[in-house]
Amino acid sequence: MKIRRTLAVLLIVQFFCLYAAAQTNPDFSAYSYETFIHNGDTLRYRMLEPAGYDSQKPYPLIVFLHGSGERGADNAAQLLHGGSLFLKDSLRQRFPTFVIFPQCPQDSMWSSMKVTRDSTGKAIKREFSDGTDRQATPGLLVKLLVDSLIKIEKVNSKQVYLGGLSLGGIGTYDLLARYPKMWAAAFPICGIGNVSTAAKFAKVPLWIFHGGADNVVPVSGSRDYVEALKKLKADVKYSEYPGVGHNSWDNAFAEPDLLPWLFSHKRK
Repeated sequence: MKIRRTLAVLLIVQFFCLYAAAQTNPDFSAYSYETFIHNGDTLRYRMLEPAGYDSQKPYPLIVFLHGSGERGADNAAQLLHGGSLFLKDSLRQRFPTFVIFPQCPQDSMWSSMKVTRDSTGKAIKREFSDGTDRQATPGLLVKLLVDSLIKIEKVNSKQVYLGGLSLGGIGTYDLLARYPKMWAAAFPICGIGNVSTAAKFAKVPLWIFHGGADNVVPVSGSRDYVEALKKLKADVKYSEYPGVGHNSWDNAFAEPDLLPWLFSHKRK
């Protein structure tokens, strides 16, 4: 009897260990491994197909740009934050869409940006593009990838959405300024950028997120954009989380209205 009880306890412990591992390491196998090559430059990305995918019709597309910690060439790390959100069955059934997570190379950034750091490596000054240069950044490759998917009628050009966190939030503002007519709506998380470019994308609905206690990317970066966009009579929402540090993306992903809000917009 004691042996049976011991085995039962071991089985229960094993079950909970496996469950915990599944929560910590979600299965991203539904995201296919893809590459896009343009003029010798390679963009690695993972792509999730819409639930019930029908190759005969175009679908919406969400592009999500990761932060600096997920850069590399493994074509996997970029799914760490946000990848599981789009795997939820209820959301996939309600919002059938393509989802793309591109990966920025280790020593690159989504946009052209100059960073000055102190002796500890902390960024103390950031200089952003005004969106008029055309450097061959990973962000440009993202735009060209979207163009290619629209061209083959895989993606509905009126429903292309953009989001990103931290370095990806910076890239989101940059891509909005460079190609404002591409995006139906966008959701930058803990980003910062050249606020003077806000007028270029004032017609794109935005939901901006930031932690009120962020000590990596100053919350003023989001506040300044919100203020500028409101003066331009733009359609902008802002969620600031008091006491939350740099990791405001967990709060943003937990917003039940995020995807309903996103898909309520179509480009005219």
